[in-house]
Amino acid sequence: MIPIRDTIRSETYPVVNSVIIAVNVIVFFIELSQQQRLNEFIYIYGLVPARYAVPQISAYFTTGQQVVSFLTFMFLHGGFLHLLGNMWTLYIFGDNVEDRLGHLRYLMFYLLCGLASGASHLVINWHSKVPTIGASGAIAGVMGAYFLLYPRAKILTLVPIFFFFQFFELPAFFFLAIWFLFQFLSAAGASAQAGGIAWWAHIGGFIFGIIFLKVFQMFPESAAGRKIRDMTRNRTTPRLQVIRPVGFGTDPDLYAPITITEREALFGARKLINIPKGFRKRTFFLTIPTAISEGSTLRLKGMGRQTAEGLRGDLYLKVQIRD
Repeated sequence: MIPIRDTIRSETYPVVNSVIIAVNVIVFFIELSQQQRLNEFIYIYGLVPARYAVPQISAYFTTGQQVVSFLTFMFLHGGFLHLLGNMWTLYIFGDNVEDRLGHLRYLMFYLLCGLASGASHLVINWHSKVPTIGASGAIAGVMGAYFLLYPRAKILTLVPIFFFFQFFELPAFFFLAIWFLFQFLSAAGASAQAGGIAWWAHIGGFIFGIIFLKVFQMFPESAAGRKIRDMTRNRTTPRLQVIRPVGFGTDPDLYAPITITEREALFGARKLINIPKGFRKRTFFLTIPTAISEGSTLRLKGMGRQTAEGLRGDLYLKVQIRD
């Protein structure tokens, strides 16, 4: 299952989430610049359990290196696809969690989830000499928070079925529950000393993400955090929007609302629209004209229901403008 986007609009621009993604990309280019020294670089800045469990190995590392690897490991990646998969998942789920927690608290939350995921992997794989790298554990914490905050949200998901790809709109609680179950089954079937994916870091990150969310919700957002939130309020709606048209009786025409911001109403916008149709999806681009007003109707010819005579009605989208 490949998540494409969720249906929850973030009220603020995800400043911290974007910076975290940018830092991960920059660090990846630093990794590429290491060339022949890459393995040494990964062993120093990745999280290697044996460095803490075996005195003969820990003697080769300074105290600073032992401490800093708990932070640096979550910004390293094993390849472009590893980086892309992690950053795409963070892009989808992180903005909404940041929106709910606030920018400053989200930064602390993300780093704590990363630390907790690393500690989980360390405990389970205490004598492993394989470096653990990647943002997956911290992102799993973000997914755990999303699981609690937005269980009824929909995740537009690309599912490969044999040689075909289909879009499905899955409830967030179902998508994340399947993801967590897959991590648990994979962890149960993997050897503690085996290399590869750090399944227990994912599981630990997810569980601690839920715990840390509850802790953070006990404390109010700071005045500085509220001020930053006001400065970063989002002035656009998502590029990809899911609409659910309805019809009336035998009328072949369909009707649905489409939400845009005041800025988009003034300057226009281009949206990718996805229409659920049973288990099939219809996706197309829609251009929002400039200077459009609240209550205006956009007519999409031939996109309604088909009549018994073989004719098709139209789809009417009523514009709703959100502050």
